[in-house]
Amino acid sequence: MNQTFFVWLFVLASAFSAFAQTDRDIVSTREMERINWMEFKEVVPSRINTVLLPTGTLEPHGVINNGADITAPLAMAKTIARRTNAMIAPVLPYGITGSMEAYPGAFQITEAAYRPFIKQILEGLAKNGFKNIIIINGHGGGQTAVLQAVAAEVATEKKVRTLVINWWSFAADETKEVFGEDGGHAGWNETAFIQAIDPTLVNKERYKDELATPYPSAGTWSAVPFPSSIGLYQKGQGYPKFDQKKADEYYRKVTDKVANLIIEIVKKWDLAGV
Repeated sequence: MNQTFFVWLFVLASAFSAFAQTDRDIVSTREMERINWMEFKEVVPSRINTVLLPTGTLEPHGVINNGADITAPLAMAKTIARRTNAMIAPVLPYGITGSMEAYPGAFQITEAAYRPFIKQILEGLAKNGFKNIIIINGHGGGQTAVLQAVAAEVATEKKVRTLVINWWSFAADETKEVFGEDGGHAGWNETAFIQAIDPTLVNKERYKDELATPYPSAGTWSAVPFPSSIGLYQKGQGYPKFDQKKADEYYRKVTDKVANLIIEIVKKWDLAGV
């Protein structure tokens, strides 16, 4: 081998080393339960002042896992944490389940218990130095109103900045763009999102269209428990179809949209000096 070869080998090795160094994260882990307290002190809030808090509940979801409302926001937080320069708080898995509480495996936390608990979690995140507290919520119903109200209280009382994102609602345009129709609770959109995260959580062999019921128009009828664990937003739309390619595309588009929103809101907060 001649000298030129070794020179090029050295150049390539140096370039690779430089790339590896620039690609290295500023923290050993983005997950708060996995980081050491001394490292946490070194980076929060001096280098990281944003935290993502995934919230969900346990309830039936058609042919996907009962914890879909937990699985989705937690996976999203892990996907976007570095991009948004955020830590990830441990997920809050129990929530205000509502009309599906009677189904096997479901848990129901009353608002009276949930409200002060989530408030103390947000207050704890503020105490630990986070300026931007982002709730990525995976469950709807009464839980969304409680989260928004409590987040607003903490923002005012603790002089922090809060953002609550109900991902499935925020991603309504992406649902129609990818699938060509509206979705539903455990419908094509949510089932696809879970399929993209972990296909083993999707029990396709158990699916049949009779498992789904369109949600009623306001003031027409109401049933508790709701008669199906798949609730369609529009009649005739949102039945799961288990297309892996579309599932992966949907996951990418939704996580990108959520990350971009967080980055935009934080930037505007900073520009406003609030």
